[in-house]
Amino acid sequence: MNKTELVSAMAEQAGISKKDAEKALKAFTDIVADELKKGEKIQLVGFGTFEVVERPAREGRNPQTKKPMQIPASKAPKFKPGKPLKDMVN
Repeated sequence: MNKTELVSAMAEQAGISKKDAEKALKAFTDIVADELKKGEKIQLVGFGTFEVVERPAREGRNPQTKKPMQIPASKAPKFKPGKPLKDMVN
């Protein structure tokens, strides 16, 4: 499912226009991104949790030259599904 299909499905299920559904989806993604940027966690009970995980610096290898290289520390967004969502999928 792509964004257009998601907006259509949201509009149909909520009984709103596609334009309003697109605004709601944009607002949701913007808020999640802003909160993750601040280092906050978003927990939606029954669905899952969006959070930021910190990856430590480590040594890796360049696959072409096989030479060791330093990979810097970084932050990455992570989604952890809640139990009800996992149960629905299984």
